[in-house]
Amino acid sequence: MPRRKVTLAYMSNKSERKISFNKRKKGLIKKASELCTLCAVDGCAIIYSPFESQPEVWPSPEETASVLSRYNSLPEIEQTRYMTNLESFTKQRLEKVKKDLHRLQIENKRKEVKCFMYKCMAGIKKPEEFDMTNADVMRSVMEETTTALNSRMRELNIVDPNDLATSVSQNLH
Repeated sequence: MPRRKVTLAYMSNKSERKISFNKRKKGLIKKASELCTLCAVDGCAIIYSPFESQPEVWPSPEETASVLSRYNSLPEIEQTRYMTNLESFTKQRLEKVKKDLHRLQIENKRKEVKCFMYKCMAGIKKPEEFDMTNADVMRSVMEETTTALNSRMRELNIVDPNDLATSVSQNLH
């Protein structure tokens, strides 16, 4: 049975908040332990709680001190190399969304041009109605369509596409 979605909001009931905190803390420590075991890495967790006077340290204060001292002995560049803060995360996410938007805009433009081309072939639109600012896209779509048609004609052994292209160009002149 799937779990219900948890709304992330401050819990005003102190006892519910403490129960939730303890469950999540236990899960976090379990994940840290699994990560260290499965990936053969050193790690630690320091959890400050409003319900306890001292922070909880995993795996032990000595091992945690060892991990932290090794981390602190690294050059600052190494310490921050893989660190992500909200600002850098947001910038990375924004760049990804911009790239996706650009890709989708190009894809939409190609689909619009292809649709226009098919409407012209069906007699619904006239070629004179074409917006010439999209000429490069139209050329690309036409080349792609021609290549696909030639390939399919070769598969079906209908006609040699080169002979067809020659006869079409002769009829045009």
